[in-house]
Amino acid sequence: MKPIRILVVDDSVVIRKLLTDTLSGDSALEVVGTASDGRIALTKLSELKPDLITLDIEMPVMNGLETLAAIRKLHPRLPVIMFSTLTEHGAAATLEALSLGASDYASKPSSAENFATAVERIRAELISKIKALCRAVPVKIPAFVAATGPAVKTGPRTNPRIEIVAIGTSTAGPNALAEVLPHIPRDFPVPIVIVQHMPPIFTRMLAERLASKAMIPVEEGTAGAVLSSAHAWIAPGNFHMQVIRTGLRSSLSLNQAAPENSCRPAVDVLFRSVAKAYGSNVLGVVMTGMGSDGVRGAQEIREAGGSVIIQDEPSSVIWGMPGLVHASGLEDASYPLDQLAGEITRRVLHSHESRGHSETHRKPSLERTAQ
Repeated sequence: MKPIRILVVDDSVVIRKLLTDTLSGDSALEVVGTASDGRIALTKLSELKPDLITLDIEMPVMNGLETLAAIRKLHPRLPVIMFSTLTEHGAAATLEALSLGASDYASKPSSAENFATAVERIRAELISKIKALCRAVPVKIPAFVAATGPAVKTGPRTNPRIEIVAIGTSTAGPNALAEVLPHIPRDFPVPIVIVQHMPPIFTRMLAERLASKAMIPVEEGTAGAVLSSAHAWIAPGNFHMQVIRTGLRSSLSLNQAAPENSCRPAVDVLFRSVAKAYGSNVLGVVMTGMGSDGVRGAQEIREAGGSVIIQDEPSSVIWGMPGLVHASGLEDASYPLDQLAGEITRRVLHSHESRGHSETHRKPSLERTAQ
């Protein structure tokens, strides 16, 4: 198989060399050219015909956002990974880049990092993303599922009343969430909890960005926050988020336990907690993303009697997370991205209409919305 051809665009000579040397060290990758600004990069596209571009945001002459917009006009499907700093400004610019069509992002090494650490982080973070975006990675059933068989034992399928929606997503998740949350109605009768793989600062700004478009409040999760209907919480970067239920009250708990699936926050941690807290009254949703995070959690939701739906393959930028849930036989159904919000709403409202009168013992916030 031919190496993946990469064009590196960055105004820093040091970063260009670091990326070129590190990426070229992988036999599956080939850096075919570099550019110090967006205008030079655009002139090289037709000649080099790269399979993917790494693109700095802050550059002279033509910055990353301007360059990305121009690339998208010429090459709508060419994968572009933004190389951004872990700062407030970097987070805002990265989210803007994602909304303009960037495929993903990776964090730029800081000046405080030594060379070896920077190289290792690029290998761990950037190379895996390049390969996932440029090549169809075979979806294999995880070993823990294969050992017990696909479609593992599940609880009774009694169409229980849904009391919480839990969403997990990663690569291309911010844009996917922007297609879902704004279409959730303002009288949505249950809370929504979300894990989007992102570092600190990014998750808060993502929540603010989504809140500006949605009809329901969207905010970054905080320890002790009490869950309520028609409200969404996104796990903060570098913290696992769990739902804890005490009597009729549910609240959020945050911790910095070891990463799971190399992720913190991890979808599995959130899904496991909602399965424990709500049993069969859970709707899990797994959307576009790289890796296997969410499969174990989906298994636990299904074992508790809850339901799991996924984003379908054609509409997923990377069908890693939802694809593995599918390969493991754990999803109830899959839907295109533009149908997910409607299906989430339909399932929740239907469960309340069909069971609302027989479950008047539920907590007051749910009783009011079911009537």
